[in-house]
Amino acid sequence: MPNIKGNAVIGQSGGPTCVINESLVGAVLESAKYEEIGHMYGARHGLEGLLTNDLIDLTAETPETLERVARTPSAALGSVRKKATEEDCKELIDVFKTHDIRYFFYIGGNDTAETAHIVDELARGEDYDFRVCHIPKTIDNDLRETDHCPGYGSAARFVALALMGDNLDNTALKGVKIDVIMGRHAGFLTGASALARQAETDGPHLIYLPEVAFEEERFIDDVAACLDDIGRCVIAVSEGISRPDGSPVFSSGEKDSHGNIQLSGTGALGDYLSNLVKEKVPAASRVRADTLGYMQRCFPGIRSEVDAAEARAAGAFAVKSMVEGELSSGTVCIRRTGSSDRYGSELFMTDLDKVAKHTKEMPAEFISETGNDVTAAFLDYVRPLADDLPVIGRLGQGA
Repeated sequence: MPNIKGNAVIGQSGGPTCVINESLVGAVLESAKYEEIGHMYGARHGLEGLLTNDLIDLTAETPETLERVARTPSAALGSVRKKATEEDCKELIDVFKTHDIRYFFYIGGNDTAETAHIVDELARGEDYDFRVCHIPKTIDNDLRETDHCPGYGSAARFVALALMGDNLDNTALKGVKIDVIMGRHAGFLTGASALARQAETDGPHLIYLPEVAFEEERFIDDVAACLDDIGRCVIAVSEGISRPDGSPVFSSGEKDSHGNIQLSGTGALGDYLSNLVKEKVPAASRVRADTLGYMQRCFPGIRSEVDAAEARAAGAFAVKSMVEGELSSGTVCIRRTGSSDRYGSELFMTDLDKVAKHTKEMPAEFISETGNDVTAAFLDYVRPLADDLPVIGRLGQGA
């Protein structure tokens, strides 16, 4: 496929992460290597900025500024949750023509990939020589085709550290502690809480994932058994847990522009579960619940350097693939390489329609037979992504 010359634009969409700006900067710095790309524009708030011509020239930013931005959590361009209509995407083609934009890079999750896919198809219909690439991002780790998503490793690290802290608190002052963690349909992030364990009695002692139907009586029995066994209980629960009939255990009923139901943002799920324990488990005391909420996404100082490096590489690979590659569109994916004791990864491209709209869930081999924990296979999967964690000191261990 012959190279094309013109300008490029990049945007960010969906929930921000600790490393989404690494992908942004990776793409900007890579674009400077190619004479095929004149200016790299940044669209403020993604689709909204594109539709209103709210663009900034990222080629004017200094390398020093870009590197500071790369290490800063959140979306430096601003993000958006606007669902693109076909009419919106037709307007985008007009914007691209006005600015001679021939390369479009969009960082986000599956809904973002859907927008990129629609734009790609419309550009073909307009007979406009154009390249579009989706750069993956999500802390939920629920995109198809890729082994894991940039953003997940850092969020997994945050969850592991948060649960490690709660377990230490719970060890000193025994009780029942419930932590509600993000994850609408996929339990990858909640499962990462298991990284907090370093001793046999460390929490979380119970982990509830959206892939397993939540039964209240089973939950009550699990908590009671844990209290009977070790006298305390730390619980990690996904915001997306649902009843056997498929209905959410708790939902506000509100929906976003993509039709996603708001789940646990208010803390109501944690309150519901803690009240259930207080009412149904006589041995329970000091019952508390926290909803980790948005803190999981952009907490400074906890990012995984593995995650950051892969996010940067994904942005650069997107530009390289669109300028030098044989594809006119695609989405960046990560493939795991190396051995079980030496982690490695590589990047590859796949078709947009394989990622657009749809999500994936935790595979069965990552979920314990009891349905309230993860397996050793999952820990092997997530551990290298979250980087090394602090080693807990303990008294009474002998010489």
